[in-house]
Amino acid sequence: MALTSKQRAELRAEAHRLTASVHVGHHGATPALVQSLDDALRTHELVKVQLNRTADEKPKTVANALAAQVGADVVQVIGRTATLYRHNPEIKRKEGDLPPWQR
Repeated sequence: MALTSKQRAELRAEAHRLTASVHVGHHGATPALVQSLDDALRTHELVKVQLNRTADEKPKTVANALAAQVGADVVQVIGRTATLYRHNPEIKRKEGDLPPWQR
């Protein structure tokens, strides 16, 4: 499910205060990295990914590849930081609760 521009804008605003929780090193998207990204998306839904400065590929290309591997949407890529989002219907939500990425 692709995000609408309004949803993307809201998620960009939410992501502003997040710190990167997944770091892509010079080995790139290893199976362990993809698994940790998948775990982070399962629990938080909205995750910032810091990309290594020495990577040969463009940050947008790496972000799109990672998003495809974990079934997420790329919210934005700024410099070498990408923000990914994947909705998790299993997370219990109540009215007035903080979103999962703020918990």
